[in-house]
Amino acid sequence: MMSRSYTNLFELASGEAPLPSSGFGRAGKKLSRVATVPGVLSELDDEGFSSDAPSSVSQEHMIIVGNQLPLRVNKRPDGSWNFSWDEDSLLLQLRDGLKEDVEITYVGCLKEEIDPKDQDDVAQHLLENFKCVPAFIPPELFSKFYHGFCKQHLWPLFHYMLPLSPDLGGRFDRSLWQAYVSVNKIFADKVMEVISPDDDFVWVHDYHLMVLPTFLRKRFNRVKLGFFLHSPFPSSEIYRTLPVRDELLRALLNSDLIGFHTFDYARHFLSCCSRMLGLSYQSKRGYIGLEYYGRTVSIKILPVGIHLKQLRNVLDLPETESKVAELRDQFHGRTVLLGVDDMDIFKGISLKLLAFENLLTQHPEKRGKVVLVQIANPARGRGRDVLEVQSETHTTRERINKKFGRPGYKPVILIDNPLQFYERIAYYVISECCLVTAVRDGMNLIPYEYVICRQGNEKLDETLGANPSTPKKSMLVVSEFIGCSPSLSGAIRVNPWNIDAVAEAMDSALVYADAEKQMRHEKHYRYVSTHDVAYWARSFWQDLERSCRDHVRRRCWGIGFGLGFRVVALDPNFRKLSIEHIVSAYKRTKKRAILLDYDGTMTQQSSISTGPSSEVIEIVNSLCQDPKNVVFIVSGKDRVTLTEWFSSCEKLGVAAEHGYFFREDKDAEWETCVVVPDFYWKQIAEPVMKLYTETTDGSTIETKESGLVWNYQYADPDFGSCQAKELLDHLESVLANEPVTVKSGQNIVEVKPQGVNKGLVADRLLTTMKHREMVPDFVLCIGDDRSDEDMFEAITRAIAAPSLSPVAEVFACTVGRKPSKARYFLEDTTEILRMLQGLASVSEQQSLNNVTKGIQKVVIE
Repeated sequence: MMSRSYTNLFELASGEAPLPSSGFGRAGKKLSRVATVPGVLSELDDEGFSSDAPSSVSQEHMIIVGNQLPLRVNKRPDGSWNFSWDEDSLLLQLRDGLKEDVEITYVGCLKEEIDPKDQDDVAQHLLENFKCVPAFIPPELFSKFYHGFCKQHLWPLFHYMLPLSPDLGGRFDRSLWQAYVSVNKIFADKVMEVISPDDDFVWVHDYHLMVLPTFLRKRFNRVKLGFFLHSPFPSSEIYRTLPVRDELLRALLNSDLIGFHTFDYARHFLSCCSRMLGLSYQSKRGYIGLEYYGRTVSIKILPVGIHLKQLRNVLDLPETESKVAELRDQFHGRTVLLGVDDMDIFKGISLKLLAFENLLTQHPEKRGKVVLVQIANPARGRGRDVLEVQSETHTTRERINKKFGRPGYKPVILIDNPLQFYERIAYYVISECCLVTAVRDGMNLIPYEYVICRQGNEKLDETLGANPSTPKKSMLVVSEFIGCSPSLSGAIRVNPWNIDAVAEAMDSALVYADAEKQMRHEKHYRYVSTHDVAYWARSFWQDLERSCRDHVRRRCWGIGFGLGFRVVALDPNFRKLSIEHIVSAYKRTKKRAILLDYDGTMTQQSSISTGPSSEVIEIVNSLCQDPKNVVFIVSGKDRVTLTEWFSSCEKLGVAAEHGYFFREDKDAEWETCVVVPDFYWKQIAEPVMKLYTETTDGSTIETKESGLVWNYQYADPDFGSCQAKELLDHLESVLANEPVTVKSGQNIVEVKPQGVNKGLVADRLLTTMKHREMVPDFVLCIGDDRSDEDMFEAITRAIAAPSLSPVAEVFACTVGRKPSKARYFLEDTTEILRMLQGLASVSEQQSLNNVTKGIQKVVIE
């Protein structure tokens, strides 16, 4: 029998090797044998498994996949292993945000190497007692994967370090990439052992497992898959230097939901998708979505929080109280500035020390009164750069202490030995200001921990001699290059490279009045205490459920090889309009109604301020000249502009401002609908605007007598613009049948009274043609945005009404593949014009034939 595993995982990087079909139910399963040499997997015991089998799962199940399992591992004296939960692990903490009835299974590596002969027993023990599935990676392969590709290539690049020389990250090593792919494949096999693909959700964490979504999507086309990146995502100019850039992007896009800490990181990712893969994105109902082969990949922007319960439990410990008392006495009469960082090149420890030296130089009065305590955690990576950071930090510390120190006073206290968590907490409690000045970092939860610790409790207040009723105070100096910076609006933000500015920020943090410090602390505490890790996990889970809601009704099929694999998904009733089909229907019909949107349909949205091209005018005129046709341009533009643009089109009907003004041809007078002076529609529009205000920081709602205005002048310009476009579409949809008009302007979206919507234009046209005994047997309606959905809906209703011929050919067509009431789509404006040109050519040919017949008749007579 041929094995479904394969002998060389490295072939995956070139797309040569197939994926093994593996997967198990969660009851009565046997784990596969493990990888024992790099690149070789033993055969999986999954014969006869089918992902299409009926599911018996009654409980929701989440499979959480991370580089390491949330377990502590200790070896007993007798050689056996002792396992316990690692309460500090984020993967364990996030379960607080999931529903109580959700079953969780963890997949990841162990922190200790397990002898191959013990691996089967350990795996079975962990599955039965901890719901954990360990991925045993051979040491040599793991070293290439983690210390090689992850730490030498991805981690520096994602922190904006280009490999300009062998000393800076090193040159790209293809063998390390192959190891990375191999380990991700092993993780995929482990997920397949425990997944029920039609029911389970999978949540993958961080840059160690970026190609895992491709392996899972290839095996299970409809898998419900989320991915969260806990590191920064670099700008496209940095990311594009990675030789395997496309493979990683396409792998991430095989997820249903991709999460980032900040909008900047998400924006960089979307920019890379746009620049390198040619993909576009848009905001949908307040959520950012990226269209990828008919699937919508959702983008989640939400910073992770801290585990409040755990932190408060540590604050309550007697050891914490004792340590606080010790530090209180040690630093009596002195103000403590605190830094807590890993000892690596991106945390900016040496820059912080230089800024502190600058502070003492410029402010002699602070010498002997201010102390900088720098806690330096062990580096997670290894190499010469770590040794250089350690050397520079110690040298700078010694120089400052020698320059400004005196008996009983050391300006800089460097703690580079491991501390217990309660000891670190104690330093938070007694520090006047926390300094987090990394030059580049992912989220960094140190400021969050500091704020909660400064809130303290009654016992610590008593230890410090503070009045419990006095408002707490704290100060933060944070780098603008860390993920938590945008959410800490009361912090002093600095450019860590600007040593003078950091020194000035330190001084400001010390001299602010207590009332100011209390106000900033209260603002931070309110945010941190309500946006904890449970809030983050719950929000991600809800968005993942929403993103996967329509999986069952989609038609899916896989295309591509290796890491270029992707799934194509389309609605069963939504298909591309065949130009040959519509031209054939056009030829054999006698009475035709044609309704055309303008912006985004006849012209690109980017050219919104320009008029129609000569090609558009020529096509429209050709269609209008055909006596069998009634052609209408239905636009949101004002009537003056449309009159000017289409002045040469004598027989063209025009509906301006979404149908508020309309006329049947150039010689007709403009008509208007009756405006009902009632403002009940505000009760519909205002909740929608409030939704966008809550999700767009810096935006506000301005209420006017005759309308509502959503203003995003003080929001992030890119995100505000994205949200404004979606709000415009959203309001046009929910207010489609109300007497209002929705318009966008400079940093605003405004709703004012109007009379009609585009659907009423379609109804009016079809009714008028029926009264004139021109019941249409051909209807074409084209649009690109939500305001055009009303036209599509009106035409759909008309199919069963007497306003259309019983044998009418109806074509409702939208621009681009997206959810729509239209049954057809064409990709872009170019295809729309090509199709209309095909129809115009038929009219011109028929006109020419009629003229020829007329001439022949005259000649014969």
